[in-house]
Amino acid sequence: MEEVKVYAPQVVVEYQEKLNNRLKELLDNVDVDPQRVAMEVAIFADKGCIDEELTRLDSHLIQLREILENGGQVGRKLDFLVQEMNRESNTIASKANDIRIVKATIALKSEIEKIREQIQNLE
Repeated sequence: MEEVKVYAPQVVVEYQEKLNNRLKELLDNVDVDPQRVAMEVAIFADKGCIDEELTRLDSHLIQLREILENGGQVGRKLDFLVQEMNRESNTIASKANDIRIVKATIALKSEIEKIREQIQNLE
């Protein structure tokens, strides 16, 4: 998750750079409206925003620790929580427009799967 948090802000900046370079290449000295480019970048940023998913994943990890610390019958609670963690990581991967985030998300999903396997041994 920490890797994803590091890379996420960079994606928009890199997209803007790529878009500007591509437009210069394609339009060859034709002026491009900077407001239009900014609007395109804003739309891209909004579609790829993963802040909510990262916040929910953080919350799920806190809940996971609390459930384990409180003890008792935790199997079903943890199973449900891990399902939610998996959903959030799937959403991050589907929104990601960056190979680094996709790779980090695959590693995250692998760790979540390990947790899920361990939960199968709990009541």
